[in-house]
Amino acid sequence: MDGPRGVTQCPIPPGSSFTYSFTIDQPGEYWYHSHDIGQFPDGLRGPIIVQDPSNPYAGRYDAEIVLTVSDWYHDQMPYLMPYYLSVDTNPDGNEPEPYSALFNDNQTTMYSMEPNLTYLIRIINIGAFSQFYIQFAEHNVTVIEMDGIYINPFETDQIYITTAQRYEVLMKSKSDASTNYAIAGLMDKGDFNEDPSYMNPTVAGYLVYNTSAPLPSPWVISDPQQIDDFALVPLDGQQAFGPPTETIVLNITFWSEHNQNRAGFNNITYLEQKVPTLYTALSAGVNAIFPEVYGVNSNSFVLHYGAVVELVINNYDSGPHPIHIHGHAPQHLVRNNDGFYTPGQALKYDSVPMRRDTWLVPAGGYVVSRFVANNPGVWFLHCHMDWHLLGGLAATFVEAPLILQATQTIPAAAKSLCQARGTPTAGNAAGNIKKHFDLTGAVTTPDPSPSG
Repeated sequence: MDGPRGVTQCPIPPGSSFTYSFTIDQPGEYWYHSHDIGQFPDGLRGPIIVQDPSNPYAGRYDAEIVLTVSDWYHDQMPYLMPYYLSVDTNPDGNEPEPYSALFNDNQTTMYSMEPNLTYLIRIINIGAFSQFYIQFAEHNVTVIEMDGIYINPFETDQIYITTAQRYEVLMKSKSDASTNYAIAGLMDKGDFNEDPSYMNPTVAGYLVYNTSAPLPSPWVISDPQQIDDFALVPLDGQQAFGPPTETIVLNITFWSEHNQNRAGFNNITYLEQKVPTLYTALSAGVNAIFPEVYGVNSNSFVLHYGAVVELVINNYDSGPHPIHIHGHAPQHLVRNNDGFYTPGQALKYDSVPMRRDTWLVPAGGYVVSRFVANNPGVWFLHCHMDWHLLGGLAATFVEAPLILQATQTIPAAAKSLCQARGTPTAGNAAGNIKKHFDLTGAVTTPDPSPSG
């Protein structure tokens, strides 16, 4: 289980604790964060670094530093969430814009630099809503990894990073230690509906070579550029999967219903069901292969073990969306900024496609991705702009449920989380343990009074 409330577990009750035990088999930089409604933007988040004993870039750097970037709101989510969702208070459905930008959850980040060294910088976007441009004054960087996937070295002077994405870059320090340099961060305001006067979209950090020298003035990136991450080639040379044996098409749309601003894939807004989806998969026997048992609003797709899954996401919204999937780092074959894709179109793509677990689907465009369903589990796919997840822009992949039943059980400690709040731990989405296709009582309408 990996934490999403209602997907793989029940939430941890106030005043209690829960221990996650898991085997790490992929190195890189990640971040822990609450996957309960609207909590991580208020600060329940932080980096996790996984060292690699077989790092192909070992010996090419002398020191490591971590740089998180995020947005910050002055109002907290228990107020902002119902404001955003309510058609009464927010008739246009616009997302609240943040007040400011942060490096390492502050605005005074400084790194002590030594001359003539190569630094490995781990960059993580732990923000709620904002994509960022990052630039190191008078220092180029070489990208060597993204989202835990090593890539062929790629030199650049800027990084563009969406919410939930991660990068590793190498940076050579100056030989002259007399001068200090700024690090500039800039929100991509092109994603915002408004440009409020209260918002400061920039943040500065510092590369400090000389503590006796003055810090440079903060500066704004004057020519922000996006990295084309489709040009970043995985170092392992993994060939494109195919041909696909299962195809899933997801269309991003926004609308209002039940007096709420909602979002969803294929006109289905995601809603937490009475039974966590993983628990249904483990308790529904042979019926676990049928998506109906998980409830319409879990937006579930059942994947056969070993299937080559082609995932098409069409974005009918006017803004881009960083899409994140749990349990996989798909190959991304095609991204088109204008128009929509239908299965069967001829595809032209690199033999070694880019892959990562969080990718940007452009406004009015699409991305075609593929992965092999070789990781039995229940995996959440969602927009990592937290407002959109709160509004229901999510789907669930139930992967090889019969294999899952043969290999997994729910720990007693996890069941106790559900018991503490009176949540059933078996049955279909409605908690029916005998008639799995009787969904009477499944959740089909949003909570009329959401709170963080």
